[in-house]
Amino acid sequence: MDKVRWGFLGAGSIANRLGEGLMQVDDAELLAVGSRTADRRQALAERFGVPRQYETYEELVQDPDIDVVYIATPHNLHREHSILALEAGKPVLCEKPFAINVAEAADIIAVARQRNLFLMEAMWTRYLPVPRAIKGIIDDGVIGQLTMMVGDFGFRGARSARSRLTEPALGGGALLDIGIYPVSFAAYLFGGLPTRIETLGHLEGGIDERSGILLGYPDGGLAICYSSIRDNTPQECLLFGSGGEIRMPTPWWLTDHFHLKVDGEDWRRVESGLIGKGFAHEVMEVNRCLKVGLLESPDMTWSHTMGVMTTLDTIRAQWGLRYPME
Repeated sequence: MDKVRWGFLGAGSIANRLGEGLMQVDDAELLAVGSRTADRRQALAERFGVPRQYETYEELVQDPDIDVVYIATPHNLHREHSILALEAGKPVLCEKPFAINVAEAADIIAVARQRNLFLMEAMWTRYLPVPRAIKGIIDDGVIGQLTMMVGDFGFRGARSARSRLTEPALGGGALLDIGIYPVSFAAYLFGGLPTRIETLGHLEGGIDERSGILLGYPDGGLAICYSSIRDNTPQECLLFGSGGEIRMPTPWWLTDHFHLKVDGEDWRRVESGLIGKGFAHEVMEVNRCLKVGLLESPDMTWSHTMGVMTTLDTIRAQWGLRYPME
């Protein structure tokens, strides 16, 4: 495989952002886009010089020249569209959240396993150089045992606007859209599922507007995560270990450096490479996995995705938040 030929299922804002990253990867080609919304489809195709357009998703996944399909539709459609592509024999990169709940996630993974096809959750921040470098530092014990993480993601959205973010039928709310970032990062750094989950959420109009989440891990590790679509939060991530600290600056999910302090030493800035606005790294990881024949990325395994979805389900259950399709 010389170039990996991509097909985008969906043409909204997140598809455009991945398209920007894909253009920065030499062995990637955006071959086709499928969308039922003509103006979005045409705009994306014109912007990135996409040679093939499809009016239906069914036509897109049947294109024999596409090597991988990127699912960029709203949360509530991820299960349907991922399975559509997998059953057509296409490897899949599915936008986060991977599904509405863990049951849907299990359905998608079951089809990928049955078809022996590559499948990965598009948690784009996971593939950036800084998170990978920090994971290595923690695993090597540079700051001792990781004892606590504090991470947030919040912004003040307009109350009057009705959008994918605020529609219960689309899986709206802060948790699945942005709260998932610190929750997933905590699972990555601590290396598994929390053994304790305590949360408070403010619900309005069938969605969560803001929440605070406390996750407890084996050996006493704690992660404090909070998110909001009604408040501008610091957008920082702080990590504390038994022998040092790490500070990730605003916005912590898209930074080219971090600050490290080992006990007995001064703070030092650690630089890490970043291509553009970050999405290129996700494309590069998909291409790498496909070329060496992996079914899942070591940085985003199916078990990790299932673990995060299980945590999100538990959090929503504590709030009594169920979406209309559940």
